[in-house]
Amino acid sequence: MRQEPRSVPVSSEHPEPAGMADGVRLSGVLKWFDVTRGFGFLVADDPALGDILIHFSALAAHNRRSLPEGARVDCVAVRRDRGLQAVEVLAIDLADVVEPRGRPADRLDPQSLLAEAGPFEPTQVKWFNRLKGYGFLVRDADGADIFVHMETLRRGGVAEVEPGQPLRARIVDGRKGPLAVAVEQD
Repeated sequence: MRQEPRSVPVSSEHPEPAGMADGVRLSGVLKWFDVTRGFGFLVADDPALGDILIHFSALAAHNRRSLPEGARVDCVAVRRDRGLQAVEVLAIDLADVVEPRGRPADRLDPQSLLAEAGPFEPTQVKWFNRLKGYGFLVRDADGADIFVHMETLRRGGVAEVEPGQPLRARIVDGRKGPLAVAVEQD
């Protein structure tokens, strides 16, 4: 779970660097970056400064829209209402990045199973949890529960689902039971 950045009040014990309103050169390590939301946070080398917001627009000069966790960044930061924000990225060092976790070997790629799937058949949404990224459909023919992942819905152009909503799905027998590998609006 991501932690929101902490703020450290400026005091005589931890004075703010001179020129903070105009921008000051700072360095830090990327704590996290959310590609969907377009921002992340650096942990400043000076812990008294707290975290530094980094927006994807500050990465444009480096032909990037995101950064991996653990990247070392030198930047020019300014003090905003809610804390420090990088306004210019001067250098990026990727030597110590944390490798993203890949798909575990025992997880299936639903698209690789399309050839094994039957034709589209009628189903209804049983439940779906957007935070978890998955839910279940119920097959009209026999009432069986069918696992469905958020990515399968997205690939089918289905942005939102509600319980009882009719969908058509192509289904395969997965290791843990029936699995929807393609969906479309009914």
